[in-house]
Amino acid sequence: MPSALIAIVGRPNVGKSTLFNRLVGRRIAIVDDTPGITRDRLYAPFDWGGHEATVIDTGGIVLNNEDPLTVQVRRQADIAMDEADAILFVCDGADGITAADRDLADALRASDRPIFLVVNKADNNRQVQEASEFYELGMGQVYVISAVHGHGLGDLLDDVVDVLPKDSEVGEDADTVRLAVIGRPNVGKSSLTNAILGEDRVIVSPIPGTTRDAIDTRLERDGQTILLIDTAGIRRAGKIQGSIEYYTVLRAKTAIDRCTVGVTVLDGLDGITDGDKRVAGFAHEAGKASVIVINKWDLVDEGIIRGKRPDKALMEEFTFNFRKQVPFLSYAPLVFCSAQHRFSVSEVIDTALSAASSHALRISTSELNRIMRDAVIAHPRMERGKHLKIYYATMPRVQPPTVLIFVNDPELIHFSYERYLENRIRAVYPFEGTPIVIRTRKAENIEREAG
Repeated sequence: MPSALIAIVGRPNVGKSTLFNRLVGRRIAIVDDTPGITRDRLYAPFDWGGHEATVIDTGGIVLNNEDPLTVQVRRQADIAMDEADAILFVCDGADGITAADRDLADALRASDRPIFLVVNKADNNRQVQEASEFYELGMGQVYVISAVHGHGLGDLLDDVVDVLPKDSEVGEDADTVRLAVIGRPNVGKSSLTNAILGEDRVIVSPIPGTTRDAIDTRLERDGQTILLIDTAGIRRAGKIQGSIEYYTVLRAKTAIDRCTVGVTVLDGLDGITDGDKRVAGFAHEAGKASVIVINKWDLVDEGIIRGKRPDKALMEEFTFNFRKQVPFLSYAPLVFCSAQHRFSVSEVIDTALSAASSHALRISTSELNRIMRDAVIAHPRMERGKHLKIYYATMPRVQPPTVLIFVNDPELIHFSYERYLENRIRAVYPFEGTPIVIRTRKAENIEREAG
Protein backbone atom coordinates (compact mmCIF):
# COMPACT_ATOMS: atom_id res chain seq x y z
CA MET A 1 0.00 0.00 0.00
CA PRO A 2 1.09 3.63 -0.40
CA SER A 3 2.96 4.84 2.67
CA ALA A 4 1.26 8.26 3.04
CA LEU A 5 -1.52 7.82 5.62
CA ILE A 6 -4.85 9.61 6.11
CA ALA A 7 -6.71 8.84 9.35
CA ILE A 8 -10.47 9.33 9.67
CA VAL A 9 -11.50 10.03 13.28
CA GLY A 10 -14.58 11.25 15.11
CA ARG A 11 -17.18 10.25 17.67
CA PRO A 12 -19.39 7.22 16.94
CA ASN A 13 -21.95 7.23 14.13
CA VAL A 14 -20.90 10.41 12.30
CA GLY A 15 -20.34 8.58 8.99
CA LYS A 16 -16.62 7.78 9.17
CA SER A 17 -17.01 4.36 7.56
CA THR A 18 -19.27 5.77 4.84
CA LEU A 19 -16.58 8.35 4.03
CA PHE A 20 -13.91 5.63 4.14
CA ASN A 21 -15.83 3.51 1.64
CA ARG A 22 -16.43 6.54 -0.58
CA LEU A 23 -12.72 7.41 -0.67
CA VAL A 24 -11.46 3.90 -1.40
CA GLY A 25 -14.19 3.27 -3.95
CA ARG A 26 -15.72 0.12 -2.53
CA ARG A 27 -17.53 -1.18 0.55
CA ILE A 28 -14.80 -2.38 2.88
CA ALA A 29 -15.92 -0.99 6.23
CA ILE A 30 -19.26 -2.18 7.56
CA VAL A 31 -21.86 0.60 7.52
CA ASP A 32 -24.85 0.43 9.85
CA ASP A 33 -26.91 2.91 11.84
CA THR A 34 -25.81 1.26 15.08
CA PRO A 35 -23.08 3.35 16.80
CA GLY A 36 -19.77 1.59 17.39
CA ILE A 37 -19.78 -0.80 14.42
CA THR A 38 -16.16 -0.04 13.52
CA ARG A 39 -13.88 -1.16 16.36
CA ASP A 40 -10.48 -1.88 14.83
CA ARG A 41 -8.69 0.39 12.40
CA LEU A 42 -8.96 -0.55 8.73
CA TYR A 43 -6.50 0.31 5.97
CA ALA A 44 -7.14 0.64 2.22
CA PRO A 45 -5.40 2.38 -0.73
CA PHE A 46 -6.79 5.67 -2.03
CA ASP A 47 -6.03 7.70 -5.17
CA TRP A 48 -6.98 11.28 -5.92
CA GLY A 49 -5.72 12.90 -9.11
CA GLY A 50 -2.75 10.56 -9.30
CA HIS A 51 -1.79 11.11 -5.66
CA GLU A 52 -1.80 7.84 -3.75
CA ALA A 53 -2.25 7.33 -0.03
CA THR A 54 -3.63 4.86 2.47
CA VAL A 55 -6.84 5.71 4.30
CA ILE A 56 -7.38 4.50 7.87
CA ASP A 57 -10.90 4.06 9.25
CA THR A 58 -11.13 4.06 13.05
CA GLY A 59 -13.69 3.28 15.70
CA GLY A 60 -15.71 6.10 17.18
CA ILE A 61 -13.84 7.94 19.95
CA VAL A 62 -15.58 8.53 23.29
CA LEU A 63 -13.16 10.33 25.58
CA ASN A 64 -15.07 10.07 28.85
CA ASN A 65 -16.12 6.41 28.65
CA GLU A 66 -13.94 3.96 30.56
CA ASP A 67 -15.65 0.77 29.34
CA PRO A 68 -12.73 -1.62 28.55
CA LEU A 69 -13.74 -2.12 24.93
CA THR A 70 -14.29 1.62 24.43
CA VAL A 71 -10.84 2.29 25.87
CA GLN A 72 -9.29 -0.10 23.35
CA VAL A 73 -11.21 1.53 20.49
CA ARG A 74 -9.91 4.91 21.61
CA ARG A 75 -6.39 3.49 21.77
CA GLN A 76 -6.69 2.19 18.21
CA ALA A 77 -7.72 5.66 17.05
CA ASP A 78 -4.76 7.18 18.93
CA ILE A 79 -2.39 4.81 17.16
CA ALA A 80 -3.94 5.70 13.80
CA MET A 81 -3.49 9.42 14.50
CA ASP A 82 0.13 8.85 15.51
CA GLU A 83 0.76 7.02 12.22
CA ALA A 84 -1.11 9.47 10.00
CA ASP A 85 0.23 12.26 7.79
CA ALA A 86 -3.19 13.96 7.81
CA ILE A 87 -6.30 13.63 9.99
CA LEU A 88 -9.91 13.99 8.87
CA PHE A 89 -11.94 15.00 11.95
CA VAL A 90 -15.52 14.06 11.04
CA CYS A 91 -18.59 15.59 12.71
CA ASP A 92 -22.30 15.11 12.06
CA GLY A 93 -23.85 18.21 10.51
CA ALA A 94 -27.36 16.98 11.25
CA ASP A 95 -26.60 16.80 14.99
CA GLY A 96 -24.71 20.08 15.21
CA ILE A 97 -21.82 20.54 17.63
CA THR A 98 -21.94 18.12 20.57
CA ALA A 99 -19.98 18.03 23.80
CA ALA A 100 -18.13 14.98 22.46
CA ASP A 101 -17.11 16.97 19.37
CA ARG A 102 -15.74 19.76 21.56
CA ASP A 103 -13.79 17.30 23.73
CA LEU A 104 -12.31 15.60 20.71
CA ALA A 105 -11.41 18.93 19.09
CA ASP A 106 -9.53 19.90 22.26
CA ALA A 107 -7.66 16.59 22.21
CA LEU A 108 -6.76 16.91 18.53
CA ARG A 109 -5.20 20.34 19.00
CA ALA A 110 -2.29 18.61 20.73
CA SER A 111 -1.47 16.77 17.50
CA ASP A 112 1.15 18.20 15.16
CA ARG A 113 -0.56 16.60 12.15
CA PRO A 114 -2.59 18.63 9.64
CA ILE A 115 -6.25 18.37 10.72
CA PHE A 116 -9.21 18.84 8.40
CA LEU A 117 -12.58 19.48 10.05
CA VAL A 118 -15.17 17.62 7.98
CA VAL A 119 -18.88 18.22 8.58
CA ASN A 120 -20.70 15.23 7.13
CA LYS A 121 -24.38 14.52 6.36
CA ALA A 122 -24.96 17.95 4.80
CA ASP A 123 -27.47 16.57 2.32
CA ASN A 124 -29.38 19.79 1.53
CA ASN A 125 -28.77 23.55 1.29
CA ARG A 126 -30.12 24.25 4.78
CA GLN A 127 -27.72 21.77 6.37
CA VAL A 128 -24.85 23.22 4.33
CA GLN A 129 -25.59 26.71 5.68
CA GLU A 130 -26.01 25.51 9.25
CA ALA A 131 -22.60 23.81 9.13
CA SER A 132 -20.97 27.23 9.61
CA GLU A 133 -21.52 26.81 13.37
CA PHE A 134 -18.62 24.34 13.40
CA TYR A 135 -16.18 27.24 13.01
CA GLU A 136 -16.76 27.63 16.76
CA LEU A 137 -14.49 24.60 17.29
CA GLY A 138 -11.53 26.69 16.19
CA MET A 139 -10.15 24.05 13.84
CA GLY A 140 -9.78 26.36 10.83
CA GLN A 141 -11.62 25.81 7.57
CA VAL A 142 -14.78 23.72 7.69
CA TYR A 143 -15.27 21.26 4.83
CA VAL A 144 -18.96 20.53 4.36
CA ILE A 145 -19.68 17.20 2.64
CA SER A 146 -22.13 14.40 2.11
CA ALA A 147 -20.22 11.12 2.16
CA VAL A 148 -23.32 9.26 0.97
CA HIS A 149 -23.71 11.38 -2.17
CA GLY A 150 -20.08 12.46 -2.63
CA HIS A 151 -20.89 16.18 -2.43
CA GLY A 152 -18.10 18.54 -1.35
CA LEU A 153 -15.30 15.98 -1.47
CA GLY A 154 -13.33 17.59 -4.29
CA ASP A 155 -12.17 20.69 -2.38
CA LEU A 156 -11.43 18.60 0.71
CA LEU A 157 -9.31 16.04 -1.12
CA ASP A 158 -7.45 18.67 -3.15
CA ASP A 159 -6.29 20.27 0.10
CA VAL A 160 -5.55 16.93 1.81
CA VAL A 161 -3.23 15.62 -0.91
CA ASP A 162 -1.33 18.93 -0.86
CA VAL A 163 -0.11 18.24 2.69
CA LEU A 164 0.83 14.59 2.13
CA PRO A 165 4.50 13.59 1.71
CA LYS A 166 5.51 13.56 -1.93
CA ASP A 167 6.96 10.50 -3.65
CA SER A 168 5.88 8.32 -0.74
CA GLU A 169 4.31 5.56 -2.78
CA VAL A 170 5.38 2.00 -2.09
CA GLY A 171 4.82 -0.37 -5.01
CA GLU A 172 2.74 -3.48 -4.41
CA ASP A 173 4.98 -6.53 -4.32
CA ALA A 174 3.73 -9.21 -6.70
CA ASP A 175 5.39 -11.79 -4.44
CA THR A 176 3.47 -10.72 -1.35
CA VAL A 177 2.14 -13.70 0.61
CA ARG A 178 -1.36 -13.03 1.91
CA LEU A 179 -2.30 -14.85 5.11
CA ALA A 180 -5.92 -14.82 6.28
CA VAL A 181 -6.31 -15.66 9.97
CA ILE A 182 -9.69 -17.41 10.15
CA GLY A 183 -11.65 -19.43 12.68
CA ARG A 184 -14.62 -19.59 14.99
CA PRO A 185 -15.23 -16.64 17.33
CA ASN A 186 -13.06 -16.44 20.43
CA VAL A 187 -10.39 -18.97 19.46
CA GLY A 188 -7.63 -16.35 19.71
CA LYS A 189 -7.28 -15.06 16.14
CA SER A 190 -6.60 -11.47 17.17
CA SER A 191 -4.22 -12.60 19.93
CA LEU A 192 -2.30 -14.64 17.36
CA THR A 193 -2.17 -11.65 15.00
CA ASN A 194 -0.81 -9.45 17.77
CA ALA A 195 1.74 -12.10 18.78
CA ILE A 196 2.95 -12.32 15.18
CA LEU A 197 3.26 -8.57 14.86
CA GLY A 198 4.71 -8.02 18.30
CA GLU A 199 2.35 -5.13 18.96
CA ASP A 200 -1.30 -4.49 19.80
CA ARG A 201 -2.28 -3.97 16.18
CA VAL A 202 -5.85 -5.24 16.60
CA ILE A 203 -8.22 -5.21 19.53
CA VAL A 204 -8.02 -8.34 21.67
CA SER A 205 -11.06 -9.18 23.76
CA PRO A 206 -12.57 -12.37 25.20
CA ILE A 207 -15.97 -11.28 23.83
CA PRO A 208 -16.88 -13.48 20.83
CA GLY A 209 -17.31 -11.45 17.67
CA THR A 210 -15.17 -8.47 18.75
CA THR A 211 -13.44 -8.28 15.39
CA ARG A 212 -16.11 -7.39 12.85
CA ASP A 213 -14.14 -6.34 9.78
CA ALA A 214 -11.21 -7.95 8.00
CA ILE A 215 -8.03 -6.01 8.82
CA ASP A 216 -4.92 -5.91 6.63
CA THR A 217 -1.43 -5.42 8.04
CA ARG A 218 1.83 -5.58 6.13
CA LEU A 219 5.01 -6.97 7.64
CA GLU A 220 8.41 -8.14 6.46
CA ARG A 221 10.10 -11.41 7.42
CA ASP A 222 13.53 -12.33 6.07
CA GLY A 223 12.94 -10.21 2.98
CA GLN A 224 9.47 -11.66 2.36
CA THR A 225 6.52 -9.25 2.33
CA ILE A 226 3.47 -10.64 4.11
CA LEU A 227 -0.04 -9.24 4.19
CA LEU A 228 -1.70 -10.45 7.38
CA ILE A 229 -5.51 -10.39 7.43
CA ASP A 230 -7.30 -10.75 10.77
CA THR A 231 -10.95 -11.64 10.21
CA ALA A 232 -14.17 -11.78 12.16
CA GLY A 233 -15.20 -15.05 13.77
CA ILE A 234 -17.34 -17.16 11.45
CA ARG A 235 -20.61 -18.49 12.84
CA ARG A 236 -23.28 -20.67 11.28
CA ALA A 237 -25.21 -18.59 8.73
CA GLY A 238 -28.62 -19.43 10.24
CA LYS A 239 -27.62 -17.78 13.51
CA ILE A 240 -26.53 -14.51 11.96
CA GLN A 241 -28.79 -13.95 8.96
CA GLY A 242 -30.17 -10.40 9.09
CA SER A 243 -27.72 -9.29 11.76
CA ILE A 244 -24.49 -7.32 11.62
CA GLU A 245 -22.53 -10.55 11.98
CA TYR A 246 -24.01 -11.78 8.71
CA TYR A 247 -21.90 -9.15 6.97
CA THR A 248 -18.80 -10.01 8.98
CA VAL A 249 -18.98 -13.58 7.65
CA LEU A 250 -19.09 -12.18 4.13
CA ARG A 251 -15.98 -10.13 4.95
CA ALA A 252 -14.21 -13.24 6.28
CA LYS A 253 -15.07 -15.24 3.18
CA THR A 254 -13.88 -12.36 1.02
CA ALA A 255 -10.60 -12.40 2.95
CA ILE A 256 -10.28 -16.10 2.16
CA ASP A 257 -10.94 -15.43 -1.52
CA ARG A 258 -8.04 -13.00 -1.75
CA CYS A 259 -5.56 -14.78 0.51
CA THR A 260 -2.75 -17.13 -0.39
CA VAL A 261 -2.91 -19.16 2.82
CA GLY A 262 -5.84 -19.70 5.14
CA VAL A 263 -4.50 -19.93 8.69
CA THR A 264 -7.33 -21.69 10.53
CA VAL A 265 -7.13 -21.18 14.29
CA LEU A 266 -8.61 -23.78 16.67
CA ASP A 267 -8.96 -23.68 20.45
CA GLY A 268 -6.81 -26.54 21.75
CA LEU A 269 -8.91 -26.91 24.87
CA ASP A 270 -12.15 -27.19 22.88
CA GLY A 271 -10.74 -29.86 20.60
CA ILE A 272 -12.07 -30.22 17.06
CA THR A 273 -15.59 -28.86 16.61
CA ASP A 274 -17.97 -28.94 13.66
CA GLY A 275 -17.46 -25.19 13.37
CA ASP A 276 -13.69 -25.69 12.99
CA LYS A 277 -14.24 -28.19 10.19
CA ARG A 278 -16.63 -25.87 8.44
CA VAL A 279 -14.31 -22.85 8.63
CA ALA A 280 -11.29 -24.85 7.45
CA GLY A 281 -13.46 -26.15 4.62
CA PHE A 282 -13.96 -22.60 3.31
CA ALA A 283 -10.23 -22.27 2.56
CA HIS A 284 -10.07 -25.78 1.12
CA GLU A 285 -13.06 -25.22 -1.17
CA ALA A 286 -11.55 -21.94 -2.35
CA GLY A 287 -8.39 -23.79 -3.38
CA LYS A 288 -6.18 -21.94 -0.91
CA ALA A 289 -3.18 -23.26 0.95
CA SER A 290 -4.01 -24.18 4.55
CA VAL A 291 -2.27 -24.25 7.91
CA ILE A 292 -4.09 -25.42 11.04
CA VAL A 293 -3.04 -23.60 14.21
CA ILE A 294 -3.97 -25.22 17.52
CA ASN A 295 -3.98 -22.17 19.79
CA LYS A 296 -4.15 -22.06 23.61
CA TRP A 297 -2.03 -25.21 23.73
CA ASP A 298 -0.65 -24.03 27.08
CA LEU A 299 -4.05 -24.95 28.55
CA VAL A 300 -3.59 -28.52 27.32
CA ASP A 301 0.15 -28.92 27.92
CA GLU A 302 0.86 -26.67 30.90
CA GLY A 303 4.51 -27.66 30.96
CA ILE A 304 5.40 -25.46 27.97
CA ILE A 305 4.84 -22.25 29.94
CA ARG A 306 7.35 -23.54 32.52
CA GLY A 307 9.98 -24.13 29.86
CA LYS A 308 9.52 -27.89 29.59
CA ARG A 309 9.64 -29.79 26.31
CA PRO A 310 6.25 -30.09 24.60
CA ASP A 311 4.48 -33.37 25.24
CA LYS A 312 4.70 -35.08 21.84
CA ALA A 313 2.18 -37.72 22.81
CA LEU A 314 -0.50 -35.06 23.33
CA MET A 315 0.30 -33.49 19.96
CA GLU A 316 0.27 -36.86 18.20
CA GLU A 317 -3.08 -37.74 19.74
CA PHE A 318 -4.61 -34.43 18.61
CA THR A 319 -3.11 -34.84 15.13
CA PHE A 320 -4.46 -38.38 14.82
CA ASN A 321 -7.96 -37.22 15.77
CA PHE A 322 -7.77 -34.26 13.41
CA ARG A 323 -6.69 -36.42 10.45
CA LYS A 324 -9.48 -38.86 11.22
CA GLN A 325 -12.19 -36.22 11.56
CA VAL A 326 -11.03 -33.87 8.79
CA PRO A 327 -9.68 -36.19 6.06
CA PHE A 328 -10.08 -33.60 3.29
CA LEU A 329 -7.27 -31.59 4.92
CA SER A 330 -4.74 -34.41 5.03
CA TYR A 331 -2.21 -32.10 3.32
CA ALA A 332 -2.51 -29.29 5.92
CA PRO A 333 0.25 -29.07 8.55
CA LEU A 334 -0.69 -28.57 12.20
CA VAL A 335 1.11 -26.07 14.41
CA PHE A 336 0.58 -26.15 18.18
CA CYS A 337 1.02 -22.73 19.74
CA SER A 338 0.07 -20.36 22.52
CA ALA A 339 -0.43 -16.82 21.30
CA GLN A 340 -0.64 -15.55 24.88
CA HIS A 341 2.78 -16.95 25.79
CA ARG A 342 4.18 -16.56 22.23
CA PHE A 343 4.95 -20.27 22.12
CA SER A 344 5.68 -21.46 18.53
CA VAL A 345 4.34 -18.21 17.01
CA SER A 346 7.34 -18.03 14.68
CA GLU A 347 6.59 -21.57 13.55
CA VAL A 348 3.13 -20.43 12.46
CA ILE A 349 4.63 -17.92 10.02
CA ASP A 350 7.37 -20.29 8.84
CA THR A 351 4.82 -23.02 8.15
CA ALA A 352 2.47 -20.61 6.36
CA LEU A 353 5.30 -19.36 4.13
CA SER A 354 6.24 -22.95 3.32
CA ALA A 355 2.60 -23.68 2.42
CA ALA A 356 2.55 -20.61 0.18
CA SER A 357 5.65 -21.88 -1.59
CA SER A 358 4.00 -25.26 -2.18
CA HIS A 359 0.87 -23.49 -3.41
CA ALA A 360 2.93 -21.83 -6.17
CA LEU A 361 5.10 -24.85 -7.07
CA ARG A 362 4.91 -26.02 -10.69
CA ILE A 363 6.12 -29.45 -11.83
CA SER A 364 7.65 -29.60 -15.29
CA THR A 365 5.62 -31.38 -17.96
CA SER A 366 8.27 -34.06 -18.52
CA GLU A 367 8.51 -34.83 -14.79
CA LEU A 368 4.75 -34.90 -14.37
CA ASN A 369 4.36 -37.34 -17.29
CA ARG A 370 7.01 -39.60 -15.78
CA ILE A 371 5.10 -39.68 -12.47
CA MET A 372 1.82 -40.48 -14.25
CA ARG A 373 3.40 -43.21 -16.37
CA ASP A 374 4.95 -44.88 -13.33
CA ALA A 375 1.65 -44.62 -11.46
CA VAL A 376 -0.31 -46.42 -14.18
CA ILE A 377 2.35 -49.13 -14.49
CA ALA A 378 2.32 -49.71 -10.71
CA HIS A 379 -1.47 -49.76 -10.47
CA PRO A 380 -3.29 -50.25 -13.80
CA ARG A 381 -6.91 -49.23 -14.00
CA MET A 382 -9.45 -51.32 -15.89
CA GLU A 383 -13.25 -51.36 -15.90
CA ARG A 384 -15.68 -53.30 -18.09
CA GLY A 385 -12.72 -54.72 -20.00
CA LYS A 386 -11.35 -51.29 -20.85
CA HIS A 387 -7.87 -50.20 -19.69
CA LEU A 388 -7.20 -46.63 -18.63
CA LYS A 389 -4.58 -44.92 -20.77
CA ILE A 390 -2.98 -41.63 -19.76
CA TYR A 391 -1.57 -40.01 -22.87
CA TYR A 392 -0.41 -36.69 -21.55
CA ALA A 393 -0.31 -34.63 -18.36
CA THR A 394 0.49 -30.99 -17.75
CA MET A 395 0.19 -28.40 -14.99
CA PRO A 396 -1.42 -25.38 -16.67
CA ARG A 397 -1.71 -23.32 -13.50
CA VAL A 398 -0.71 -23.08 -9.86
CA GLN A 399 -2.24 -21.56 -6.71
CA PRO A 400 -3.53 -24.20 -6.35
CA PRO A 401 -1.40 -26.63 -8.38
CA THR A 402 -3.74 -27.92 -11.07
CA VAL A 403 -2.96 -31.08 -13.07
CA LEU A 404 -4.69 -31.63 -16.40
CA ILE A 405 -4.62 -35.25 -17.62
CA PHE A 406 -5.62 -36.39 -21.12
CA VAL A 407 -6.92 -39.95 -21.15
CA ASN A 408 -8.74 -42.35 -23.43
CA ASP A 409 -11.88 -42.32 -21.25
CA PRO A 410 -12.40 -39.84 -18.34
CA GLU A 411 -15.06 -42.10 -16.81
CA LEU A 412 -12.34 -44.64 -15.97
CA ILE A 413 -10.85 -42.27 -13.40
CA HIS A 414 -13.04 -42.55 -10.34
CA PHE A 415 -12.53 -40.53 -7.17
CA SER A 416 -10.42 -43.27 -5.55
CA TYR A 417 -8.06 -43.48 -8.52
CA GLU A 418 -7.80 -39.71 -8.68
CA ARG A 419 -6.75 -39.77 -5.02
CA TYR A 420 -4.21 -42.46 -5.88
CA LEU A 421 -2.69 -40.27 -8.59
CA GLU A 422 -2.56 -37.34 -6.18
CA ASN A 423 -0.74 -39.48 -3.62
CA ARG A 424 1.79 -40.55 -6.26
CA ILE A 425 2.49 -36.89 -6.99
CA ARG A 426 2.83 -36.09 -3.29
CA ALA A 427 5.23 -39.02 -2.84
CA VAL A 428 7.70 -37.10 -5.03
CA TYR A 429 6.59 -33.51 -4.35
CA PRO A 430 4.84 -33.36 -0.95
CA PHE A 431 3.03 -30.07 -1.65
CA GLU A 432 2.57 -29.72 2.10
CA GLY A 433 -0.11 -27.19 2.92
CA THR A 434 -1.80 -26.99 -0.47
CA PRO A 435 -4.54 -28.93 -2.25
CA ILE A 436 -3.84 -30.43 -5.67
CA VAL A 437 -6.59 -30.18 -8.26
CA ILE A 438 -6.75 -32.99 -10.85
CA ARG A 439 -8.87 -32.61 -13.96
CA THR A 440 -9.27 -35.11 -16.80
CA ARG A 441 -10.01 -34.59 -20.49
CA LYS A 442 -10.60 -36.95 -23.36
CA ALA A 443 -7.43 -37.33 -25.41
CA GLU A 444 -9.00 -36.05 -28.61
CA ASN A 445 -9.12 -32.59 -27.04
CA ILE A 446 -5.36 -32.37 -26.36
CA GLU A 447 -4.54 -29.68 -28.88
CA ARG A 448 -7.56 -27.51 -28.07
CA GLU A 449 -7.21 -27.79 -24.26
CA ALA A 450 -3.44 -27.54 -23.98
CA GLY A 451 -3.07 -24.83 -26.59
